[in-house]
Amino acid sequence: MEIRESHKSEYTISTDKNKLDISGIHEFLSNETDWSKGIPLDTLKVSIENSLNFGLYYKGKQIGYARIISDYSTIAYLGDVFVLKEYRGNGLSKWLINEIIEHPNLQGLRRWILLTDTAEWLYKKFGFNQLLNPESYMEKHNPNVYLNKGV
Repeated sequence: MEIRESHKSEYTISTDKNKLDISGIHEFLSNETDWSKGIPLDTLKVSIENSLNFGLYYKGKQIGYARIISDYSTIAYLGDVFVLKEYRGNGLSKWLINEIIEHPNLQGLRRWILLTDTAEWLYKKFGFNQLLNPESYMEKHNPNVYLNKGV
């Protein structure tokens, strides 16, 4: 897939996996989130390798991240979205989500999926809504999968 970049002032969003600060992403996801707390580094590396990644950078330093899991024809899952606390409030998360939604390989999808309990206001701006039929949603969830796996 072609690498894409977008620039605003001294900020950059890039899909280039080689630019990702994997240890920084790991630090944030494994320590600062509820959804990936304790994720092993090797698990994170595999998830990055098998996703469309969006790194957010300020003067070359990674300050945010998001990834898409998709078949690029019918469905996309948006996950692991974050912007470091000291850079929030500058419209960067809106820009990041917009770049993801507008990515040429993600057009014409029947469904986008997102699981979140924070920043619902952000995702609603891009058409995400609560489930219309939650009774039809099923999941197999193991919140303790990363315990005792080592980091």
